[in-house]
Amino acid sequence: YNYWKQFIAEDRIINGNKKDNFWEMGDTGPCGPCSEIHVDIRNEAERKKVDGKSLVNASHPHVIEIWNNVFMEFNRKADGSLEKLPAQHVDTGMGFERLCMVLQGKQSNYDSDIFQDIIRSISIRSRIEYKSSDIKTDIAMRVIADHLRAISFAIADGQLPSNNKAGYVIRRILRRAVRYGYSFLDTTEPFIYK
Repeated sequence: YNYWKQFIAEDRIINGNKKDNFWEMGDTGPCGPCSEIHVDIRNEAERKKVDGKSLVNASHPHVIEIWNNVFMEFNRKADGSLEKLPAQHVDTGMGFERLCMVLQGKQSNYDSDIFQDIIRSISIRSRIEYKSSDIKTDIAMRVIADHLRAISFAIADGQLPSNNKAGYVIRRILRRAVRYGYSFLDTTEPFIYK
Protein backbone atom coordinates (compact mmCIF):
# COMPACT_ATOMS: atom_id res chain seq x y z
CA TYR A 1 0.00 0.00 0.00
CA ASN A 2 2.72 2.45 0.99
CA TYR A 3 4.67 1.72 -2.18
CA TRP A 4 1.70 2.16 -4.51
CA LYS A 5 0.53 5.42 -2.90
CA GLN A 6 3.76 7.06 -4.08
CA PHE A 7 2.53 6.63 -7.66
CA ILE A 8 -1.27 6.60 -7.66
CA ALA A 9 -4.07 8.19 -5.67
CA GLU A 10 -4.88 6.30 -2.49
CA ASP A 11 -8.55 6.05 -3.45
CA ARG A 12 -7.46 3.86 -6.38
CA ILE A 13 -5.70 1.36 -4.10
CA ILE A 14 -7.93 -1.48 -2.96
CA ASN A 15 -7.02 -3.63 -0.01
CA GLY A 16 -8.10 -7.06 -1.15
CA ASN A 17 -8.86 -10.24 0.70
CA LYS A 18 -7.23 -13.66 0.84
CA LYS A 19 -9.34 -14.94 -2.04
CA ASP A 20 -8.22 -12.19 -4.40
CA ASN A 21 -4.81 -11.22 -3.06
CA PHE A 22 -3.11 -14.34 -1.80
CA TRP A 23 -1.75 -16.55 -4.56
CA GLU A 24 -1.43 -20.30 -4.13
CA MET A 25 -0.74 -22.80 -6.88
CA GLY A 26 -2.41 -25.61 -4.97
CA ASP A 27 -3.11 -27.01 -1.53
CA THR A 28 0.63 -27.10 -0.79
CA GLY A 29 3.74 -25.34 -2.02
CA PRO A 30 5.12 -21.83 -2.48
CA CYS A 31 2.62 -19.00 -2.02
CA GLY A 32 2.21 -15.45 -0.84
CA PRO A 33 0.33 -12.17 -0.97
CA CYS A 34 -0.01 -10.48 -4.32
CA SER A 35 -0.49 -7.03 -5.72
CA GLU A 36 -2.68 -6.92 -8.81
CA ILE A 37 -2.94 -4.14 -11.34
CA HIS A 38 -6.35 -3.72 -12.96
CA VAL A 39 -7.38 -1.49 -15.84
CA ASP A 40 -10.78 -0.14 -16.76
CA ILE A 41 -11.24 -0.07 -20.54
CA ARG A 42 -14.95 0.78 -20.50
CA ASN A 43 -16.14 3.82 -22.41
CA GLU A 44 -16.46 7.19 -20.69
CA ALA A 45 -20.25 6.98 -20.25
CA GLU A 46 -19.99 3.64 -18.46
CA ARG A 47 -17.20 4.96 -16.25
CA LYS A 48 -19.38 7.91 -15.18
CA LYS A 49 -22.25 5.58 -14.24
CA VAL A 50 -20.27 3.08 -12.16
CA ASP A 51 -16.85 3.54 -10.59
CA GLY A 52 -14.49 0.88 -11.96
CA LYS A 53 -13.16 0.32 -8.45
CA SER A 54 -16.39 -1.47 -7.56
CA LEU A 55 -15.94 -3.81 -10.55
CA VAL A 56 -12.44 -5.04 -9.69
CA ASN A 57 -12.40 -8.85 -9.37
CA ALA A 58 -16.13 -8.91 -10.20
CA SER A 59 -15.74 -10.69 -13.57
CA HIS A 60 -16.51 -7.58 -15.62
CA PRO A 61 -15.08 -8.14 -19.13
CA HIS A 62 -13.70 -4.60 -19.38
CA VAL A 63 -12.35 -4.12 -15.84
CA ILE A 64 -9.54 -6.61 -15.95
CA GLU A 65 -6.39 -7.67 -14.19
CA ILE A 66 -3.46 -6.87 -16.41
CA TRP A 67 -0.54 -7.64 -14.13
CA ASN A 68 0.08 -9.59 -10.94
CA ASN A 69 3.06 -9.49 -8.61
CA VAL A 70 3.19 -12.38 -6.15
CA PHE A 71 5.45 -12.01 -3.15
CA MET A 72 6.58 -15.61 -2.67
CA GLU A 73 7.17 -15.57 1.07
CA PHE A 74 5.69 -18.82 2.30
CA ASN A 75 5.46 -22.54 1.79
CA ARG A 76 2.00 -23.99 2.49
CA LYS A 77 2.42 -27.32 4.28
CA ALA A 78 0.06 -30.30 4.05
CA ASP A 79 -1.48 -29.41 7.42
CA GLY A 80 -2.39 -25.95 6.06
CA SER A 81 0.21 -24.04 8.04
CA LEU A 82 2.59 -21.53 6.47
CA GLU A 83 6.35 -21.50 6.91
CA LYS A 84 8.63 -18.71 5.72
CA LEU A 85 10.62 -19.58 2.62
CA PRO A 86 14.39 -19.37 3.07
CA ALA A 87 14.72 -17.55 -0.26
CA GLN A 88 11.90 -15.15 -1.05
CA HIS A 89 11.24 -13.55 -4.42
CA VAL A 90 8.62 -11.85 -6.56
CA ASP A 91 6.88 -13.91 -9.22
CA THR A 92 5.34 -11.62 -11.79
CA GLY A 93 2.93 -12.32 -14.59
CA MET A 94 1.33 -10.15 -17.22
CA GLY A 95 -1.13 -11.24 -19.88
CA PHE A 96 0.48 -10.44 -23.23
CA GLU A 97 -2.81 -10.53 -25.12
CA ARG A 98 -4.53 -8.32 -22.56
CA LEU A 99 -1.66 -5.85 -22.61
CA CYS A 100 -1.84 -5.60 -26.41
CA MET A 101 -5.62 -5.16 -26.24
CA VAL A 102 -5.27 -2.28 -23.78
CA LEU A 103 -2.40 -0.57 -25.61
CA GLN A 104 -4.28 -0.82 -28.90
CA GLY A 105 -7.49 0.56 -27.38
CA LYS A 106 -9.54 -2.57 -28.12
CA GLN A 107 -12.39 -4.12 -26.15
CA SER A 108 -11.41 -7.73 -26.85
CA ASN A 109 -8.15 -9.66 -27.18
CA TYR A 110 -9.46 -10.91 -30.51
CA ASP A 111 -9.73 -7.37 -31.90
CA SER A 112 -5.98 -6.79 -31.40
CA ASP A 113 -3.44 -7.28 -34.15
CA ILE A 114 -2.29 -10.51 -32.47
CA PHE A 115 -5.45 -12.28 -33.61
CA GLN A 116 -6.88 -10.21 -36.45
CA ASP A 117 -4.61 -11.50 -39.23
CA ILE A 118 -5.39 -15.10 -38.27
CA ILE A 119 -9.11 -14.41 -38.01
CA ARG A 120 -9.06 -12.60 -41.35
CA SER A 121 -7.38 -15.62 -42.94
CA ILE A 122 -9.96 -18.00 -41.41
CA SER A 123 -12.74 -15.72 -42.66
CA ILE A 124 -11.35 -15.70 -46.20
CA ARG A 125 -10.78 -19.47 -46.29
CA SER A 126 -14.22 -20.25 -44.87
CA ARG A 127 -15.94 -17.58 -47.00
CA ILE A 128 -17.78 -16.43 -43.88
CA GLU A 129 -17.60 -12.82 -42.73
CA TYR A 130 -16.25 -12.28 -39.23
CA LYS A 131 -18.62 -10.27 -37.01
CA SER A 132 -21.55 -11.33 -39.12
CA SER A 133 -24.99 -11.88 -37.69
CA ASP A 134 -24.12 -15.43 -36.57
CA ILE A 135 -22.31 -15.34 -33.22
CA LYS A 136 -21.47 -19.05 -33.50
CA THR A 137 -19.23 -18.49 -36.52
CA ASP A 138 -17.48 -15.59 -34.78
CA ILE A 139 -16.84 -17.76 -31.72
CA ALA A 140 -15.56 -20.57 -33.94
CA MET A 141 -13.09 -18.23 -35.64
CA ARG A 142 -11.85 -16.96 -32.27
CA VAL A 143 -11.49 -20.50 -30.91
CA ILE A 144 -9.56 -21.59 -34.00
CA ALA A 145 -7.29 -18.51 -33.92
CA ASP A 146 -6.59 -18.95 -30.21
CA HIS A 147 -5.89 -22.67 -30.59
CA LEU A 148 -3.65 -22.09 -33.62
CA ARG A 149 -1.50 -19.72 -31.57
CA ALA A 150 -1.27 -22.18 -28.68
CA ILE A 151 -0.37 -25.08 -30.99
CA SER A 152 2.20 -23.01 -32.88
CA PHE A 153 3.94 -21.84 -29.71
CA ALA A 154 3.95 -25.34 -28.24
CA ILE A 155 5.43 -26.88 -31.39
CA ALA A 156 7.99 -24.07 -31.65
CA ASP A 157 8.97 -24.91 -28.04
CA GLY A 158 9.54 -28.52 -29.08
CA GLN A 159 6.30 -30.18 -28.00
CA LEU A 160 4.79 -32.21 -30.83
CA PRO A 161 1.29 -33.68 -30.88
CA SER A 162 1.31 -37.27 -29.63
CA ASN A 163 -0.76 -39.90 -27.83
CA ASN A 164 0.40 -39.14 -24.29
CA LYS A 165 1.23 -36.48 -21.72
CA ALA A 166 1.79 -32.91 -22.98
CA GLY A 167 1.72 -34.12 -26.58
CA TYR A 168 -1.80 -35.39 -26.06
CA VAL A 169 -2.88 -31.95 -24.81
CA ILE A 170 -1.54 -30.42 -28.05
CA ARG A 171 -3.37 -33.08 -30.04
CA ARG A 172 -6.65 -32.34 -28.23
CA ILE A 173 -6.29 -28.60 -28.83
CA LEU A 174 -5.63 -29.26 -32.51
CA ARG A 175 -8.63 -31.58 -32.77
CA ARG A 176 -10.87 -29.01 -31.08
CA ALA A 177 -9.82 -26.34 -33.59
CA VAL A 178 -10.60 -28.72 -36.47
CA ARG A 179 -13.96 -29.63 -34.90
CA TYR A 180 -14.97 -25.96 -34.60
CA GLY A 181 -14.12 -25.42 -38.26
CA TYR A 182 -16.05 -28.50 -39.30
CA SER A 183 -19.06 -27.82 -37.04
CA PHE A 184 -19.51 -24.08 -37.49
CA LEU A 185 -17.61 -22.99 -40.61
CA ASP A 186 -18.54 -25.89 -42.88
CA THR A 187 -14.92 -26.81 -43.58
CA THR A 188 -14.79 -30.23 -45.21
CA GLU A 189 -11.09 -30.38 -46.06
CA PRO A 190 -7.95 -29.85 -43.97
CA PHE A 191 -7.41 -26.14 -43.33
CA ILE A 192 -5.43 -25.71 -40.13
CA TYR A 193 -2.05 -26.19 -41.83
CA LYS A 194 -2.81 -23.25 -44.14
